Formats: sequence, C-alpha cells, structure tokens
Amino acid sequence: MANGVVLLLLFHLLVMSSIAYVVEERSIYLILMEGEPVAFHGRKFDTNSEASKDHAKKLVDSHDQVLQRTLDKGSYNKLYSFKHVLNGFAVHTTPSQAKKLQHAPGVKLVEGDRRTKVMTTYTPQFLGLSQTVWTQEGGDQNAGDGIVIGFVDTGINPFHPSFAYDILNPLTSNISHFYGACETGPQFPSFSCNGKIVSARFFIAGAQALSPLNATIDIPSPADAVGHGSHVASTAAGNAGVPVVVNSFYYGRASGMAPRARVAVYKAVYPTVGTIADVVAAIDQAVADGVDILNLSIGPDEPPQDTVTFLSFFDIAMLFARRAGVFVVQAAGNSGPGPSTVLSYSPWSVGAAASRTDRRYIGSLLLGNDLNISGVGLSAPTFGNGSLLYKLVLAKDAINLSGTFARTPPYVDECQYPEAFDPNIVRGSIVICTFSAGFYNDTSTLTAIIDTARVLGFAGFVLVANPSYGDFIGQPIPYSVSGTLVTKVADAKILSQYYEQQTLRDERGFVTQFNARAAIQDGRFASFGGQAPIVSRFSARGPDFIDIDRNPADVLKPDILAPGHEIWAAWSPLSALDPILTGYNFALISGSSMAAPHIAGIAALIKQKYPSWTPSMIASAMSTTATKFDKNGQVIMAEGFEVGSSNAANNFDFGAGFVVPSHAMDPGLVLSSEFEDYIRFLCSMPNIDRFAIRVATGAWCSQSLGHPANLNIPSVTISALRRSLTVRRSFKNVATKPETYVGLAIPPNGTTITLHPPWFTIAPDGTQDLDIEKLTGFNCLINTRTILNMKT
Repeated sequence: MANGVVLLLLFHLLVMSSIAYVVEERSIYLILMEGEPVAFHGRKFDTNSEASKDHAKKLVDSHDQVLQRTLDKGSYNKLYSFKHVLNGFAVHTTPSQAKKLQHAPGVKLVEGDRRTKVMTTYTPQFLGLSQTVWTQEGGDQNAGDGIVIGFVDTGINPFHPSFAYDILNPLTSNISHFYGACETGPQFPSFSCNGKIVSARFFIAGAQALSPLNATIDIPSPADAVGHGSHVASTAAGNAGVPVVVNSFYYGRASGMAPRARVAVYKAVYPTVGTIADVVAAIDQAVADGVDILNLSIGPDEPPQDTVTFLSFFDIAMLFARRAGVFVVQAAGNSGPGPSTVLSYSPWSVGAAASRTDRRYIGSLLLGNDLNISGVGLSAPTFGNGSLLYKLVLAKDAINLSGTFARTPPYVDECQYPEAFDPNIVRGSIVICTFSAGFYNDTSTLTAIIDTARVLGFAGFVLVANPSYGDFIGQPIPYSVSGTLVTKVADAKILSQYYEQQTLRDERGFVTQFNARAAIQDGRFASFGGQAPIVSRFSARGPDFIDIDRNPADVLKPDILAPGHEIWAAWSPLSALDPILTGYNFALISGSSMAAPHIAGIAALIKQKYPSWTPSMIASAMSTTATKFDKNGQVIMAEGFEVGSSNAANNFDFGAGFVVPSHAMDPGLVLSSEFEDYIRFLCSMPNIDRFAIRVATGAWCSQSLGHPANLNIPSVTISALRRSLTVRRSFKNVATKPETYVGLAIPPNGTTITLHPPWFTIAPDGTQDLDIEKLTGFNCLINTRTILNMKT
C-alpha cells in the first residue's frame, strides 16, 4: 500500500511538472527602460561620435545589469539592445521571469512580442511622374538623387537589374548624412552593396528564438528568399526603364517612383516567422544609419492585446523614428473591406491604402460555337493562337477509373494530382478544373494544376467558378502552360452548357465521345481604360481605433490612397512563399504593401526638392493635394464584399484621397506637427492613462490639446460630436508669393460647419490659424482639402 502511495505521489509530481513546463514555455518580451536613447541624449545625433558611442555602451551595460540582477541565471537570452531611438531590449524568457522584469528598477514597460507579416511598372505613368515631377527634377536620371530610403522587409535580391549600379550614369550626390554597413552572408556577397544599394543588414535573433528555421529559405543574410522585399524596394526606388520579361514575354518597362534614390535594406521578416523584436531592432538601426524615408510594408498581424494602439512598442518605435526626422510610411493592411480593419493607427506614421489602376490583363476562352468567355491569367495562348481548337475535357470525365486515390474534390475536380487522370484522355486536351473545397480551404493551388498539366501534357487548363462557392477573385499570375481562370459562375455555366451539349454519354453517364472544342487566347496583353483609381477590396478600412475592442479614435486612417493592385516589380527567383512564382525575376502582385512604397518614393521626391521640410510637412503636402475623384472626374469608388460590387468611397476607404505627386510638389500650404504635438495629442485622449503615456514616451503630460482633434494634421476626425466643438488648424505658406485662400466646408450629415476666418491672404513663410466650428451630429469627419479648395 505504501508503495502505491509513493507511485501515486510520483505520478502527481510528474503531471504537475509537465503542466509547469507548458505554462513556462519561453516567449519574446520587449522591454522599455528609463533614460534617453542616443538620438535624443545630446544636441546632435551622430552615431559615430565618441559621445554617442559612450552613451550607447552605457545603455547596453545597463540592460545587461538589469537582466543579471533580476532574472535567474540561464533563464533568458537577450536578443537585442535598442539604444538609438529607443532605450530598451528584447529578451527570450519565461512568463514568470518576465513578470519579475515588470518590477525591476529602471524598467518602464514590458510587452509580449507579436508576430509580423508582409502586407502583400505602369504606375509612374498613371501617377503622372514621368511627364511632370521627374521632368521638374531633371528627368529619371535625377529623380530622388541624394535621398536614402530604408526598407524593413524580407531583404533584397542584389542581382536584380532594378538595383544595378549604372557606371555610365554614376550616383554622385552627397549622402554623407548616411552611415550604413554591408553585412554579407549566403547569397549576398560583398559586392551586393554597389552604390545603388548603400547598406544591407539583417536581424534574425527573434526569429531564431521563436521557431526552428529552415536554412534553405530563412537565409542568414540580407538576401531575399521571399520576393516581397525586392518588390517593395523596386517600387519605391528601382532603376528607371528596366525591361520586365517573364516566360520570355516582354511586358514593358518598370521604374521606381524615385529611381535615383539609394536603397538601404533591413531584413527582419523570414519565410518561417517574423517577430516585432527583429522589426524594432531594424527600425532602431535604420534611424541610426540616417535613412531619410522608412518604408514598413510589414507589421503586426493584429492590434495589441493589452495596451492602446498608439502606445504599443511598434508604434512607439515609429514615433521616435519620426522624432528623429524620418518620414515613416506603413501599409494600411489587407483585411478590407470591413470597417476598422486598419493596422496603421498612429498620426505620426502615414498609412497607405491600395487602389487599382486602369490597367487590366484580360484573357479569354474561345469555344467551338464562337463564344468568347472572359478569363484571367498571364498565359500564352494554346498553339495556333485561336486558329486551332482543342478537345475540351471536364476533369471528372477523365478520371482513371482503376486508380486507388480518394474520390475527393482535389483529385476529382481540382486537378491537383496527375495520378487521378487517364493520360490518354487528357493529353493534348484543354482540361476544365473546378473551384471546390480545396481552393476554398486554401489547401489546393494553381501550382499543382500547372504541374499536373505539364506532367500529363495538357494543351491547357481552365479553372472555373463553382455555383456552390460563388464567384472567386482571380489574380493575373504568369503560367508556364496555357491556362485561364473563369471566375464568374455565370460564365462557368455558359461553358458547362456548351460542354454538355457537345459531349455524348452512355446510360451510366460515362463519356463516349468528347465533341466540345476550345482554344485559350493570349492573356498577357494589357488593356487600358475604365474607371480608376478604385479602392481595392482587400485594402483595410477605417475608422481608426484605440484598442482591441475597436473603440474609435479621433484620427483619420488610412491616410492616403496609392496604387497597390497588380503592380509589376522586382522579385526573388526563390519565391519561398509563392511556389507559382519560383524562377521569376518579376512578379505582378497586390496589397497595401505595394501602396506604401509608392508613397515612400513620392516622399523621397518631395524631400529632394525641399530638403528642410519635416516629415509632417511632406505628409501634409501629399494629403492636402490628394484627389477624391478618378481620372474621369467621377467620385472614386471602393470595391465591396461581393465580387464585382462597388460603392462610392469615403475618407475611411481612402483617407485624404488618391495621391497626386505633381500637386504635392507645390502644395501652397502645409500643416506641421512635431513630437511635442503628438505627446499633447496623446494627453488629450480621455481613455488613455497619463502614466502609461509617460512610461511609453518618457514625456510628462504637462500640456494638452484640449481635444485630440486639435492635432495639427491635414484632416479633422471627431468620433463623437456632442452639441458643438471648435478645433484649430495652423497653416504655413511654403509658396514663394502671397496667396489668398477661400474656405469651403461640406458638412457631413447632421452637422453644420463654420470657418473663421472664411478667407485669408498669407505671405510667403507666413502662418495662418483657422478655427473650424462644428455643431451637432456624430461620427463627423472632414478633410482640410475640402475646407480649403480655392487658391488664387
């Protein structure tokens, strides 16, 4: 009996030990410390000065001392010391050890790490850059010269022509303000930093701590195994006029927004995992290096759980980057079109929403009865370019009846497995595959269809919509075999009706004769026209919010709209996350990730023309000159939940409107907000604890704006207007001559707006206050471009 008791107790202890082990699994924690970082310690931020180096060493030593003094030996691994624009560190430890840090002297904030993700040629012409802004700046041979754009992303493909150094037109501008480094490693030799790429670093400690990495794709160097970082960098700053050739087909030439800007690479997101720790370390280093513009087409994949959105570690890192004089642009997110889906929250970063341009790639399927069905796919035509028709076979009519595979949709309908088919039936035929459960659940892929088609010798394939799942969204992806996507159920029914009319079956339903014929037309030629821009369906929407419960904030998000749908740009042939693009040097992809670098490149052009302008002045110039109308003069539309649906867009869809670079180069008036203004904004918010503001920013709430809507930015957003409120905006004339402005307000429903003064004349470098009085209503938003729309 005694032995039984001992065994029972031992079993109990083992169970408790197992439970404790699960609870105490290590995680990454971000810690913010008391004391100024290097950037704000002295009068001048110079990372190479002895004073800066000494202060940086003191900060690192203090981080180590806190860890050694507070945590158990062997219970942690310090990943980074943040010392340039933030004073803090990242540590990999257990929850119980992290709790000890919360009470350690000198520690202000402890925050759990969150996962990060990527927010995934023709646009220079669509935006009017080549005809206007580039001409003003000396053409594409000068546009962006002297400006360094930093990219925190998945790395870069250093061998891509978009980043080649042109020895016949060398970059000679002075970038002495920039200090970078070229960290070499696998697939990133020392000559990768060639003068166009002026710096390249990688940050991997967080990824290594969180998950076992795959050395073949999680490359420990600045090399891009994904393609996303290369795409983003070339969209903003890729060389001008680079030929886009995919599958031996010439699609035109690609150019970045600021083709002469320099590129600084900060790889912080990996195919296996991305962490905030790596991203914050990259931001900290990018600002220390001296980048002018910082592009973040990556970010947390959810709002912070236990703090307000503005005070998360990630947003505070962006605040201090802005304080150091860096223009920061974020991807707004890809979870639209639902309300409050934005992942860009704070007024100190510019959140870019994504739009379509007027370029479309339209393929088609020519039937034997001369009907043409619209399709999608960057595909070569079947042999004969429509003059030869091929046998049309429905996938489930070509099943290998003696096969031992499962009779499930991926095998029977979706063409995922070559062994499912009778090769004698499908060889030389166009096979109809059907969108079914596998595609709906993201377990089936176009790559598998293409592989099946190649193995079995299809003449081509068609993936058609399924009435059980409705219309689907098809992106024009390059196919190495002929193929097209029929995305609408109505078109799929036309194809099905023709096929059944022409196909003979026996009494059991088996096909005895395939008489339907078809040809796949060329889908690689672009057409131009129609309404544009249109807010893309996936583009994240406002209103902005302050916490995980989506309580509204008095800030307009997204900030601005830019092209982000079907953008050609550089790619990595490894294409670790998109096998269908493996081997390609260019890709046509969509996302607010693609919109952000358009804004980054345009910001570089403005910075080049006005080197003394602050980031808020650059942001203001783009916002106050943005348009709410498309190229035909109609109100910009926004795609809705239903495929093919759209409605008139509003400020929560596109922010200030669609960016117009030529107008942004001459805005007339600008609004400016700096670090102290952002602190006063935070201190004006009724639902934020003032001590939390002190902890996150290091600043006391000695002053307030009275109401958050008094922050001097190019929009006025009031989430809950009770009776009346008067807010103020202060404008500066950046033109070279006196100008007169007449105000016009279009009140939202249920409100009235009065402007004081109704008009004003302002001298060069002069300032003018404008009081905006709003009466009654609720959820009121106006944009200063609406208020000030007449200039003489």
